Amino acid sequence: MASHAVSSGQKPHAVCVPFPAQGHINPMMKVAKLLHAKGFHVTFVNTVYNQNRLIRSRGQKALDGFPSFRFKSIPDGLPEIDGDKMQDVPSLCESTMKNCLTPFKELIRRINVEDDVPPVSCIVADGLMTFTLDVAEELGVPEVLFWTTSACGFMAYLHFYRFIEEGLSPLKDESDLDTKIDWIPSMKNLRLKDIPSFIRTTNPKDIMLNFFLHEVDRAKRASAIILNTFDDLEHDIIQSMQSILPPVYSIGPLHLLVNRELDDDNEIRRMETNLWREETKCLDWLDTKPRNSVVYVNFGSITVMSAKQLVEFAWGLAATGKDFLWVIRPDLVAGDVAVVPAEFLTETADRRMLASWCPQEKVLSHPAIGVFLTHSGWNSTLESLCGGVPMVCWPYFAEQQTNCKFCCDEWEVGMEIGGDVKREEIEKVIRELMDGEKGKRMREKAEEWRRLAEKATAQKDGSSELNFQMVVDKVLLASKGKAVEML
Repeated sequence: MASHAVSSGQKPHAVCVPFPAQGHINPMMKVAKLLHAKGFHVTFVNTVYNQNRLIRSRGQKALDGFPSFRFKSIPDGLPEIDGDKMQDVPSLCESTMKNCLTPFKELIRRINVEDDVPPVSCIVADGLMTFTLDVAEELGVPEVLFWTTSACGFMAYLHFYRFIEEGLSPLKDESDLDTKIDWIPSMKNLRLKDIPSFIRTTNPKDIMLNFFLHEVDRAKRASAIILNTFDDLEHDIIQSMQSILPPVYSIGPLHLLVNRELDDDNEIRRMETNLWREETKCLDWLDTKPRNSVVYVNFGSITVMSAKQLVEFAWGLAATGKDFLWVIRPDLVAGDVAVVPAEFLTETADRRMLASWCPQEKVLSHPAIGVFLTHSGWNSTLESLCGGVPMVCWPYFAEQQTNCKFCCDEWEVGMEIGGDVKREEIEKVIRELMDGEKGKRMREKAEEWRRLAEKATAQKDGSSELNFQMVVDKVLLASKGKAVEML
């Protein structure tokens, strides 16, 4: 083994490794942009499958990068599939855990023998890609794990082991979901149904349950953990984590931090990592609409529903009489093409916009948006809070149930609808949020969170701004000047 000195005159080099799903790639890309703005050389590591999807959606030019910001890829170990769809999540989790370490190790070894880039000095990896810790430890460089969940969602995952100890998971039957959970520090009034959905399995060998137990346990080996949230929103939970984990830093909302740190004309800021092609004409359509008048509907990049649920959503939206912008991914309906009824299209022709994907941050910060019908994914929830937009919550899986619970009960910005989807309920809840007293109170509350998010990311004294700088100075640059062993 040769040793490679990181001289103090050389740029630090961060390798960023997102979990290979859209909702994980986007926030990691923001961290990578911020590190680049702080003077880091960045290598962004996608899976081969997603790298190819990016090229299809944005063209090869999108991945050419810059001399100091490059894209690399490693195989995910799964068989190739055709088309532009998200891979099966349990298969992906199992495969990355078992198959990615060797190609990642080889990639780092190749990077470290290249002459034109500084040697790798730190790794920033998704909390679900902890195989990277083995490489960081072997290299002797710091590794920061980025959990892209809410702090409340992450805290629930950290206590999965207790559910097994208490005999609550695997589930005996559905009625257990109302069991009170009062032993997760700083999280109150919880029931089993508010805990991330992977504990609901009846199979002790369930892939997702065991994957999260494994990844959470390994998190303790990280140099630090970062979360895309802000102190005012989840202060008590973040404080409770500090005693059971390496230092935890809230550095969000990341999109606000990027907007502050990087100018509009910055070429790195303009780099995008959307796996679907965005349709931007929806923004022109929103420009024609009055303030708070449009219902925005988007269930994220993974949620799937039945054809029957799609029809119920369609007629529920139609019955509100409101204008709406609805993002319908081609793979939104399980095992089928997403098709809405022709009569629905005729009836709503003058007040709807349908898109297959859209620039969501821009949509949610548009003054025309009045309500967001969402799957309660964390990126969507945070972007809605930053836009001051109340939510109708229809959580699908993972920690979306926990986010929904906090949105409705703790942050007071959301109303939940039932999983079985009834058009009458959709109409009633949207009308209440758009026109009712409850909606007015929630809009005020969302506006309050928007102001606090802005404050957290303010330059010089925002809590997230200061935390990000601390992660850079105290953790990521900690190895500068040391000898780094090459693999």
